[in-house]
Amino acid sequence: MSHAMRHFFSGSWPEFYDRLLVPILFEPYARRLAERLKGMKSGHVLEIAAGTGAVTRELVRTLPDPVTITATDLSQPMLDRARSHPGSERVRWQQADALALPFDDSTFDAIVCQFGVMFFLDKQAAFREALRVLKPGGRFLFEVWDRREEIAIQYTASEIVGRALSLDPGSLLAPPYHDVTMVRADLAAAGFVDLAIERLPERSRTGSAREAAIAACQGGVLRSHIESHAPDRLEEITNAVAAGFAEKFGTGPIDAPMQAILFMSVRSIAL
Repeated sequence: MSHAMRHFFSGSWPEFYDRLLVPILFEPYARRLAERLKGMKSGHVLEIAAGTGAVTRELVRTLPDPVTITATDLSQPMLDRARSHPGSERVRWQQADALALPFDDSTFDAIVCQFGVMFFLDKQAAFREALRVLKPGGRFLFEVWDRREEIAIQYTASEIVGRALSLDPGSLLAPPYHDVTMVRADLAAAGFVDLAIERLPERSRTGSAREAAIAACQGGVLRSHIESHAPDRLEEITNAVAAGFAEKFGTGPIDAPMQAILFMSVRSIAL
């Protein structure tokens, strides 16, 4: 993780991220992911790269008390923000690296991850770790963003910020990991079977163009790039993004398309 990204996930950044960006981009997909485990009556669920707990909160709401929930993230400040929400006392919070999980083999019945896999430097190593700590027959479910062009708010913001900073807009958001053939091969190489893939169209809603611009530029990873390259221009660039949103979506409430991909796989029951 770069110095800029480490800065992003510390201090007041988790609060900005949680308050501004999570409702717009992550909460709809958190509900979709938690729903996939709705049938669980008991057992143990692990969440990796939990961030500020958007999915964790949905798991708490969706799963009955006999299901235990462990939520991990590399960033302790993000976990501290996550555990500040009501209901967090039910969750076992633990700082952990997804590439070296601090759990025994065959511990969990299911593992979930929302928009974290894209950031793992070694995807196959992370998948092998997930496989190792899953029980035979256990499920691994994770969401990644589809092509940048499919996430209207983030795409528009990244184009404007890229022009302002003279940077490739594609380099400003999460690393792409939406090539289904590649993901399928990485999962198979790690030992997963029975892969299912589903594209998930959703809507990204904000109260106004200005609100969307503040969320995109001051609550998300775009801010780390702005502060790295032009720290004195944050407000100027936010205003430019707000103007771009107003031109594209109008000045009133925004209801824009976005799309993710859900991958669901299983650890073989054969030992």
